[in-house]
Amino acid sequence: MKKLEKTKQYDNKTFESIKHVDEKGNEYWLARELQEVLQYTEWRKFENVIKKAKKSCENSDMSVTNHFGGAAKMVEIGYNVKKSIQDYKLTRYACYLIAQNADSRKKVVALAQTYFAVQTRKQEICEKEYSSLTEEEKRFYQRNLTKKGNYSLNQTAKNAGVKNFDQFHNSGDKGLYHGETADDIAKRKGLRYREDILDNMGSDELIANLFRISQTE
Repeated sequence: MKKLEKTKQYDNKTFESIKHVDEKGNEYWLARELQEVLQYTEWRKFENVIKKAKKSCENSDMSVTNHFGGAAKMVEIGYNVKKSIQDYKLTRYACYLIAQNADSRKKVVALAQTYFAVQTRKQEICEKEYSSLTEEEKRFYQRNLTKKGNYSLNQTAKNAGVKNFDQFHNSGDKGLYHGETADDIAKRKGLRYREDILDNMGSDELIANLFRISQTE
């Protein structure tokens, strides 16, 4: 991650920019990256904030391990010398608790408190509403997200200098579908000429494609 200066103007995109998505489509934040954004120069001090956040999580009868996952990693400290340092994979809720226990005198911390509180609530509402949808409604919802994701990916690819978009997207399809191109998938599904493949996917398959798109981007 690029070095964030204290004079930087932060907004909601700041926290989205350090968000990660795992192979199952679950979003998470790394504590070391959040530490830098929240302007904590020492891990020791930020770890104290994490400990308070964990206690808040425990007091709320929530699973600490589900929200504060261990994520130790190796870093280079010298020529051919590496050291393991502690890190955490944080859920959105964990980030919210950290922001609540951080130094509120910092403007970026106040912004983080608002951002993660609002987004956590939105996520709760969305999950509740999504679980009540029929399969066809879920498919339609995921289809719209995938369509938006494809558009965003195309813009990113264009800015990165991609010229052959057919080859670019076929490479992504091959990775997800064990070597199948878009034409292969269409034939397997028995689709007519120019019939949209995405319109012939279930919600789970659309979610898999959305994950592929987000990771490629």
